[in-house]
Amino acid sequence: MIKYASLGVLALMLTACQQEKVVESNTKITVKPYPNSSKGTQQDIYFGVTVDDPYRWLEDDLSQETKNWVKAENEVTEDYLSQIPFRENIRKRLEKLWNYEKYSAPSKEGDWTYFSKNDGLQNQSVIYRKKGEDGKEEVFLDPNKFSKDGTTSLAGLSFSKDGSLAAYQISEGGSDWTKVIIIKAEDKSIIGDTLTNVKFSGMAWQGNEGIYYSSYDKPKAGSALSAMTDQHKLFFHKLNTPQNTDALVFGGPSTPRRYIGAGLTEDERFLVVTAANTTSGNELYIKDLKAPNSAFVPIVNNMEKNHYVIDNEGDNLIIFTELNAPNGRLVQTNISNPTAEHWKDLIPETENVLSPSTGGGKIFATYLKDATSLVKQFDRNGKLEHEVELPGIGTAAGFGAKKDDKTLYYTFTNYVNPGTIYQYDIASGKSEVYKASAIQFDPSNYESKQVFYTSKDGTKVPMIITYKKGIKLDGTNPTLLYGYGGFNISLTPSFSTSNVILLEQGGVYAVANLRGGGEYGETWHLAGTKMKKQNVFDDFIAAAEYLIKEKYTSSEKLAIAGGSNGGLLVAASMTQRPELFKVAFPAVGVLDMLRYHKFTAGAGWAFDYGTADDSSEMFNYLYKYSPYHALKQGVEYPATMVSTADHDDRVVPAHSFKFAARLQEYHKGPNPVLIRIDTKAGHGAGKSTAMVIAEQTDKWAFMFQNMNVGYKDVQK
Repeated sequence: MIKYASLGVLALMLTACQQEKVVESNTKITVKPYPNSSKGTQQDIYFGVTVDDPYRWLEDDLSQETKNWVKAENEVTEDYLSQIPFRENIRKRLEKLWNYEKYSAPSKEGDWTYFSKNDGLQNQSVIYRKKGEDGKEEVFLDPNKFSKDGTTSLAGLSFSKDGSLAAYQISEGGSDWTKVIIIKAEDKSIIGDTLTNVKFSGMAWQGNEGIYYSSYDKPKAGSALSAMTDQHKLFFHKLNTPQNTDALVFGGPSTPRRYIGAGLTEDERFLVVTAANTTSGNELYIKDLKAPNSAFVPIVNNMEKNHYVIDNEGDNLIIFTELNAPNGRLVQTNISNPTAEHWKDLIPETENVLSPSTGGGKIFATYLKDATSLVKQFDRNGKLEHEVELPGIGTAAGFGAKKDDKTLYYTFTNYVNPGTIYQYDIASGKSEVYKASAIQFDPSNYESKQVFYTSKDGTKVPMIITYKKGIKLDGTNPTLLYGYGGFNISLTPSFSTSNVILLEQGGVYAVANLRGGGEYGETWHLAGTKMKKQNVFDDFIAAAEYLIKEKYTSSEKLAIAGGSNGGLLVAASMTQRPELFKVAFPAVGVLDMLRYHKFTAGAGWAFDYGTADDSSEMFNYLYKYSPYHALKQGVEYPATMVSTADHDDRVVPAHSFKFAARLQEYHKGPNPVLIRIDTKAGHGAGKSTAMVIAEQTDKWAFMFQNMNVGYKDVQK
């Protein structure tokens, strides 16, 4: 198994109610005058079309004018939110819901078993370890001590094969730029210098000699937050040597690419490199580290499909590929002839989307069946041994382990069942609960229902709707519709502490599995890209119309939410159908579709979006739906709270700044239009518990206030 280090984030939750006290909405809330967003004269010409960009100045995150604007907008937002009478009630309830122990699944590294735990309200989860199942727990890494305010987080952790060494990444203020610190696992003493300016990187150990990592040259001019990054490079850092002497292993000016990843096979014989210039499709290279001075051998030399090596047996490689298999398949080949014409099917493509892993000498095929998990265990020859019996319909994750392991651990969750960790015996195929959630929440009081609705062009789209049993379908239920629809990412059922606030108020939570995602493989993904992107918005709008038609809710009680590409989804939907929604939450969104590719690694998103420079047809398509440009004067838009963060170097905050400024200018009517800007935070990962609770408090308070539904104060 090739090990890719990443930090899992646990989210679960909560409790039942015995007493209810209704706190009504405040109908007298006033919105302070919006800040004076000065308008410039910037114009751009695309294929003969002149496009005004009066808020271009907000792209300069270093200017005092922008900083003053951010401060003024936050003051308006805080003033409004502070007038909501039940805001503090919601905050206290969320704090109570969050206050329980949260664990990750364990992993064995050397003589130690490692796991993360959060006592309840700690800003960051702590990495613990113990020797043996009954050993004494001790703290290995406490990210809460990285900074006083909890805004520096652990962004990755990787151990050498023997477990004696560890490398960990830290992110400051949520930035994608990280630092890497290498330590001896036994006494946690630091080895050598801290590696700096690392970005979009795993950490792959080669024996105990050093690590492979990826990064860009940090921009020399302008803002490190927003400046474009292009040449992703793979380096090898040898322990106890200066970083400026690290060897360039792959990438650089001769092979400019935006994303380069590396991993070693478990036997550490092969270095495997993936190279891509967009978020979909990659080249695949392999290098035999046992052969002195060996060169990289191309397995796939084009970026048309996705491929990666999952394991090897000596000279034989096991490869996941989408070549001639939109839903994915496993193939095997020999290192002497590794290219596609020599591949032989090991696990053929099926009607369900495949995500493979290995452990205990077995292959685990996790399939997506209508956006829920189906897991099968195969031997190394592709023979089916077990279909894993899951505890229900939902999401199972974590079927990976070392070759010698006899057991592995996986988590199972869905929209009404808190995440539970299971121990799986690889030989027998039997599961047992390893650690149940500590929360006092009764799933039997709630239900999730999957429906299939019809989109504008007749496509059937799945959606899972969750609510308290016994609610009346009379069109009055406060409802939040969530979506993403892009980058081959699948939305699968998972429990959310925050959503309990909505569910215990008798509200409805709906998640639509839109085209552009990966729920039905490459075909589903491609149906929501470039000049088919409107399909995604049509799917989302059709989901809203279904919820209204079936009387789960009404336009006056319907909110929409999404982040990043989902922020684009929400903003595009509200500009196209402003009357359909009462409340909108576009979070950290890609909102200026004409300029997104000019910031940070945004050019890599062109596979999904296309760019305004591609052709007049692509420009006109983007210009039509780009939320910043689609806003119209004198239109009444939903009550909107845009959200972003001042350190977001993935989707730069300028997107949200410019959209909010123009929305405040054009919007007509009583609905508030606010922007909530977190400070010392990034695209979302690594936020402190306190920041997450504050953010979720404001979301629900804003939604309930503008739906005029009030809040039933829940006491345990």
